[in-house]
Amino acid sequence: MRSPEHTRAVGQLLVAALLWSLAGVLIKGIPWPPLAVAGGRGIIAAVFLLLSSRGLKFTWSRVQLGAAAAYVTCTVTFVIANRLTTAANAILLQYTAPVWVGLFGTWFLGERTTRADWWAIGAAFVGMGLFFADELRLSSVAGNLVGVVSGISFAGVAILMRKQKDSSAVESIILGNLLAFAIGLPAMAKAPAMPPTGWVLLLILGVVQLGISYRLYAKAIRHVSALEAVLIPVVEPVFNPVWVLLFVGERPGPLALAGGAIVLGAVTTRAVMSIRHPRC
Repeated sequence: MRSPEHTRAVGQLLVAALLWSLAGVLIKGIPWPPLAVAGGRGIIAAVFLLLSSRGLKFTWSRVQLGAAAAYVTCTVTFVIANRLTTAANAILLQYTAPVWVGLFGTWFLGERTTRADWWAIGAAFVGMGLFFADELRLSSVAGNLVGVVSGISFAGVAILMRKQKDSSAVESIILGNLLAFAIGLPAMAKAPAMPPTGWVLLLILGVVQLGISYRLYAKAIRHVSALEAVLIPVVEPVFNPVWVLLFVGERPGPLALAGGAIVLGAVTTRAVMSIRHPRC
């Protein structure tokens, strides 16, 4: 039986992925180092969520704190991976998250991964490999290892937020953003003066790219499986060239187009299957 809540949640995940994809274009206009940007957008997102959320309850439970720790690990290691390896490697390795959720979701949540799920994961991964084929590098072992940590921690975010499906997961995101601010604060203190346009872009990053997107994500996680929560947003990297095309005029190559089509096809098929046969 189709569930309106589940269908709405799939849409919320897609919108969240679209908002996440704004990061690349927006960050380029901010004259701060990556950790400073991570800290700045973190405190803005935390304040936005604190002011716009009702009935917040910080239980300080292991699950709530664990989700916050996984969130900040995911965001910070992704920034570091971008410095140590190529952006393509960092994104591809972060989106190994569906593999980790597929492996550990049954153990932690009792959510079984089906053969169709594994086919969707494999197709999405192949598509992303083609999408970034011109930019992938095997060098920088350290950067690639950090990228793997980013993917594992992203899986941890989905699993631990899903674990809170009967309560509220927004509190974990707020705590995670406050931790990101604390980590980025030294870099922010040393950062150069910010022009007005930079502050506007940082505000958009904090409110829209993180705040609104993770509010949608926290709502969606109540009605989708942890695997859906990391597999459906795999379309995020595919949105990036759209923004680059619109604002920079750079066109993706044929391999990127083919890879993007495979990713979209895999995610769309999985989303349609999940809407027709929801398991949550």
